[in-house]
Amino acid sequence: MKQARSSAIGYPRIGEKREWKKALERYWKKDTTEQELVEELTALRHKDWKKQKEAGLDLIPVGDFSYYDHVLDTSIMFGIIPKRFQDTEPTSLETYFNIARGTESAVASSMTKWFNTNYHYIVPEIEKDTKPVLLENRPLRYYKEAKEQLGIDGKPVLLGPVTYLKLAKGFDKQPFEQVLQTLVPLYIQVLQELAAEGAAWVQIDEPILVTDLSEKDLRFVQSVYDTISKEVSGIKLLLQTYFEAVEAYDSVIQLPVDGIGLDFVDNNGQTLSQLAEHGFPNDKVLAAGVINGRNIWRNDWKHTWQITDAVRKIVPEDRLILQPSTSLLHVPVTTESETKLASDLKQVLAFADQKLEETVLLTKGVNQGKAIILPEVEKHSRNWRSFADSEGRSNENVQQEVKRWKDKHPSRASEFSNRKKVQEEKFALPLLPTTTIGSLPQTTEIRKARANFRKGAWSEETYDAFVKERTAEWIANQEEVGLDVLVHGEFERNDMVEYFGEKLNGFAFTEYAWVQSYGSRCVKPPIIFGDVSLPAPMTVKESAYAQSLTNKPVKGMLTGPITILNWSFVREDIPFAEVTEQIALALQKEIRALEDAGIGMIQVDEPALREGLPLKSNKQATYLDQSVRAFLLATAAAADETQIHTHMCYSEFGRIIATIDKLDADVISIETARSHGELIEAFETFAYDKGIGLGVYDIHSPRIPSVEEMEQSIRRALKVLDPRQFWINPDCGLKTRGIKETLASLHHMQQAAQNIREQQKTTILQ
Repeated sequence: MKQARSSAIGYPRIGEKREWKKALERYWKKDTTEQELVEELTALRHKDWKKQKEAGLDLIPVGDFSYYDHVLDTSIMFGIIPKRFQDTEPTSLETYFNIARGTESAVASSMTKWFNTNYHYIVPEIEKDTKPVLLENRPLRYYKEAKEQLGIDGKPVLLGPVTYLKLAKGFDKQPFEQVLQTLVPLYIQVLQELAAEGAAWVQIDEPILVTDLSEKDLRFVQSVYDTISKEVSGIKLLLQTYFEAVEAYDSVIQLPVDGIGLDFVDNNGQTLSQLAEHGFPNDKVLAAGVINGRNIWRNDWKHTWQITDAVRKIVPEDRLILQPSTSLLHVPVTTESETKLASDLKQVLAFADQKLEETVLLTKGVNQGKAIILPEVEKHSRNWRSFADSEGRSNENVQQEVKRWKDKHPSRASEFSNRKKVQEEKFALPLLPTTTIGSLPQTTEIRKARANFRKGAWSEETYDAFVKERTAEWIANQEEVGLDVLVHGEFERNDMVEYFGEKLNGFAFTEYAWVQSYGSRCVKPPIIFGDVSLPAPMTVKESAYAQSLTNKPVKGMLTGPITILNWSFVREDIPFAEVTEQIALALQKEIRALEDAGIGMIQVDEPALREGLPLKSNKQATYLDQSVRAFLLATAAAADETQIHTHMCYSEFGRIIATIDKLDADVISIETARSHGELIEAFETFAYDKGIGLGVYDIHSPRIPSVEEMEQSIRRALKVLDPRQFWINPDCGLKTRGIKETLASLHHMQQAAQNIREQQKTTILQ
């Protein structure tokens, strides 16, 4: 009897303890050879494949592994390489990493968020004479490797052509359709070669199908898959979507493919409603994403059974694949490494490996009956009941404070124009003031010091003295560079969200629950498991000490409520908006404490605001309104003379510039270095009157930009911005950069600002 099968869309590439990251960074530092890197990552990849096989998955994804980014992998595979990187062998690791990280003479390709996640992809560049060519069949290489070396007949994974090009930029000389037509034959070649090698299924990811596509876009999709289906035989195509319900459900399920992958988790039941209303073709397999692939909580078996039973009424088991809702790239690897979590919390957590177990368990229940897995389901239910009553889960005072604000509309006491006058008089900054975003280089010495303190090898007094030394050193460095507004450097902080979560009630922390953010950069999101409150000031000591060392203003540095929410694994028993307001009210108290300590500039960073924007346009207004409210709830109580800054990075902000304005921050800094000034176009049509810094150099690349290069960025911005509102800064924090390159870049930035400042003074006087 044919039965349902289990699968996964993708698996984390970083290793249980970030072995992937460490191997890459050793290679970039030239501590290992290319061959050693390849061997290390091959071993890690094989371990991941074997782990999925041992878990009992029927269809194991191969080809989702990457040395940096799967979108960049696709670009290299099809020879879509920017001209500035074409002086090296196209499929070499040198070319690959040059595109991602830049060189001394070439700026790295743009980087932005992968849909509404914290993962960043390298944006493909379509130039006027771009001619795609198949340089290497990458999915075939991984398929053969898994089959020949491990005996695993895997499911090759590749990014679909429509999504790939929709994520690209360019097309000013070549129409989208023209590039798509040149790309499709190459996909056909990839698929034909996979079929010839004996691959049974191939997964083609087209998450763009869950966004608001036009009729023209849908015709492109139809044309692409019509063409592919006519040319490719002997292999089954699984068109995979995730992150939301698909748009144009009727059209998508009729595409000429053998299976459709749908997300049944992240859409408030819309996918299930579509399935119930419109049915599903009898000649296709449904890959049902019913296990949450983006959060870390154990499965709610009652809810999942309800969804699965509803699906089975329409799609029989022999045409059903059960799987997580998304790639497991977005969750940590395993809870097995966590030895310090409270037991009642740990037993309700599921990372990637546990989600594989849940997927296989669910499939077993579907095929053999619920009774066979009932003991496991009942155990999980008991664990959840125990956790619900655990200490720290509920705080009546926090809940009442949120209720008191329910019908209030937070806002600054005065309009920006009035605050601006007060702040100009107080700070007396020069034209085009210079600053940094917040963090300064965190050397091996600093990380070791923090580790020593955490392990108890250093006393609090020893550690505090060390942090003060580094702070004093960098206050002096910033003054020597000539910066106008300084930062304390954040040497006491491990991560911009984890640090705050450790000082707030309602958060829990892991040892190894890392996820990839961009390149080798991994983050360890805290877990919000209970009501959030502030037991004591979090940042006052360090900020006040730094301010005592200089007459220049030192910014207090906080992470905003939306970013703390979006960069955490969040409880699901109350609305996300309520969790956000709890965080905002805690930050409100922190801002008051900073003001009381004499800190006159406070930066409340919201780099993840755009990231959390729903993919469906009809859901975006509610999210943006909630985001503005949370930011104002945190900041609106600040005095007129307190200058509120915020920072955002690596996202498409043009669409939400009006929302950014509503935040009513006195100064905002936004990344524009990698996007080559494209964001500036938004200010050509929107009259933004507040202070703004558009990052003049890319901190995610090790290259040191020249003074002339930064001057060019500044001049481009001043074409649309008044010099009296423009700030000069890097595009993000500097914690990952080395000391020498940081100081060199900041000196260049300060010189560029001074050069333009002199020119602008003359212009303004005239």
